Amino acid sequence: MEMRKFQVVSPMSRLDQGLVQQWPEFSRSRIQKLIHQGHVHINQRVQTDKNQPLRPGDWVQLHIPAPEPVDTPAQPIPLEILYEDGQLLILNKPAGLVVHPAPGHWDGTLVNALLAHCPDFLAMGDKQRPGIVHRLDKDTTGVMVVAKTALALQHLQQQIQTRRMGREYLGLIHGRLPQENGTISAPIGRHPHQRQKMAVIPSGRPAVTHWRVLESCGVYSWVHFRLETGRTHQIRVHLSHLGHPLVGDPVYSSSRTLTQKLPGQALHAWRLSLAHPATGEGLTVTAPLPAHLVGLLTYLGFKNHQPMAIPAQNDPPANRDSPPQ
Repeated sequence: MEMRKFQVVSPMSRLDQGLVQQWPEFSRSRIQKLIHQGHVHINQRVQTDKNQPLRPGDWVQLHIPAPEPVDTPAQPIPLEILYEDGQLLILNKPAGLVVHPAPGHWDGTLVNALLAHCPDFLAMGDKQRPGIVHRLDKDTTGVMVVAKTALALQHLQQQIQTRRMGREYLGLIHGRLPQENGTISAPIGRHPHQRQKMAVIPSGRPAVTHWRVLESCGVYSWVHFRLETGRTHQIRVHLSHLGHPLVGDPVYSSSRTLTQKLPGQALHAWRLSLAHPATGEGLTVTAPLPAHLVGLLTYLGFKNHQPMAIPAQNDPPANRDSPPQ
């Protein structure tokens, strides 16, 4: 059983709302079920009333039961492996591939493919997410690292939490940003009305995205992003908040221009920089752009597809808080 806790800073009218704001990866219904089952404590006392208000200074604990075991079949799904050794595997995830089994996607996922490629992943503990260090959205392409041993999983997750792993993206956006370089620091949490979406909200968790415009062409811009935090849908939410959503984003953009040329949002995890969990040596891997993005950029007249002049981000800024992974 996993235990999480936080101290209330400002008054919250309802316990369930406070927990969803604190941990937006959980749905309201999931939180309410955990409260009803007695898995939430306030100041070390069980609280089963979802309407219980929270006061500044209250300590809230959430006890998350271990998931029921679910058999995840190995499936021989082709993988584009960029680097592999005995500790880890780095791959180029295609669009349309879900990372791990979840409602609506119980098979045909990256985890199913990994179990076929390396059956020892089953010994990693979590049968639904064995070896998964971080995630990419279904239609986001690009570089991902997967742990092959418990030691590697621990070290890589720690690098994520302490922001020592560099994660860089390339994206095509609507319009032109006001500056060539910039940073957006805006808290992200669950959308107050559309629970499947994230949004910039005052009660959200800190989120920081650095950006650099590589090229602008007409009413579009090709942009390099570097994550300082790792919130759900972070780049997509931040760009939408700025009024320059990603081209093809079915959730955060109202424009349907060019969507017929894309499987989803025009976002690619371009480069990953980390310390090898066994040796401590720096390892930087770049994922080539998918054909559909190269074709779209060429169609629009862009020339600078690969920003090779940007130095690898091996040493991200010091930790401010631990992003949920």
